[in-house]
Amino acid sequence: MLLVYRDDDSFAEKIKPLQNRTAFSGDVDRAVREILEQVRKEGDRALVRLAEKFDQVKLNPAEFLVDAREFAAAATQVDEETKAAIRLAIAQVQDFAVQKKPKNWFYSPREGVMLGEQFSPLQRVGCYVPGGTAPLVSTVIHTVAIAAAAGVEDIVVTTPPGKDGSVNAALLYACKQAGASRVYRLGGVYGIAALAYGTESVEKVEKIVGPGNAYVTAAKRLVYGEVALDLVAGPSEIMIIADASANPAFIAADMLSQAEHGSGREQAVLLSTCADLLTQVKAELSSQSKRLSRSDCVEQVLENGVFLIEVKDLDEAASLASQYAAEHLELMVAEPEKLAPKIKAAGAIFMGHWSPEPLGDFVAGPSHVLPTGGSGRFFNGLSIEMFFRRSSLLRYEKEALFKEIPAILKFAENEGLDAHGKSAAIRKKCQ
Repeated sequence: MLLVYRDDDSFAEKIKPLQNRTAFSGDVDRAVREILEQVRKEGDRALVRLAEKFDQVKLNPAEFLVDAREFAAAATQVDEETKAAIRLAIAQVQDFAVQKKPKNWFYSPREGVMLGEQFSPLQRVGCYVPGGTAPLVSTVIHTVAIAAAAGVEDIVVTTPPGKDGSVNAALLYACKQAGASRVYRLGGVYGIAALAYGTESVEKVEKIVGPGNAYVTAAKRLVYGEVALDLVAGPSEIMIIADASANPAFIAADMLSQAEHGSGREQAVLLSTCADLLTQVKAELSSQSKRLSRSDCVEQVLENGVFLIEVKDLDEAASLASQYAAEHLELMVAEPEKLAPKIKAAGAIFMGHWSPEPLGDFVAGPSHVLPTGGSGRFFNGLSIEMFFRRSSLLRYEKEALFKEIPAILKFAENEGLDAHGKSAAIRKKCQ
């Protein structure tokens, strides 16, 4: 845990790692490339071997796919309160998604010309859902349910199995409710590879969406071009801007909510105008972390990934936050509406003392699949538009074309592309 005060002579040096951090690692990339290549070359045979190596589960290709009996059994194993929470989250996430569902449009900018766009849902999308120590049931909703709202025909889920080969019952129930076409018990890098390249048992998808650890994030980036991607969504992170009006217990609880994800690469950063608040939060972090069920995971983050930083004022905090481009940014200040417009980059902004980050993780509406590692400076969070193809539409009447032929010919002449010019000119010559 790093505590940095504004009058510290080494202030700028101490915060530099936050400003210059990256979502990528050369060591991780090298390990991931090797796994991807095995799946690309060997298909199912590699998946069998890698499932045993990384998830300690022996599977044959016929067992990759979760069958109807497992879905039926899962529905009986999930308690009614969990089912109700899943249905509520699906309804609210889809309601938010459809507000931005793209629509075909046209306009006439000049006589005889119609221009516009049409949008078509992707046909086959792969949704990666982290599993293992913490099956992220909510990620099903924040990926699959949005794809379903977009009208994607074939929604494929891959998720790591348990050591007994099973998939979490609540996760399967959520997949069914959200609209998944099928679920494969294939995790990590080899699951991403199966979606990207296709194998004898897994059909290649057009786009992969969903978060993951540093290895999954690297795998997605390295298969870009074989498939489309949503964004870089790796280990979780939270930044909080707080003034003297903030409750230190709230701040610590929110920071710990992201520290418990389990990879050890998570980050939690506090920027505050109040020096006393930093020490109060530090005490709360120590006290609250001892009472958490995943305290082992949290301790690693507390040691290496927690930063408590005093800032001169809220303008400086906004500037630092915009450089950091946090996955989750909480504005725990007296007037968050005035501060929010000063934030230039963040995956999601939570405004005020009563908008804790887990609202966004679970039920609020916007997808919790958000850019990490500073990539929020150039990526946006997952949204319904990402599940569509966009096509431009152009229609010219004869006279409108004739008016623009001189310009077309001049461009063709300048670029040395005479066939381009003739393509337009021949229509006037042969009318």
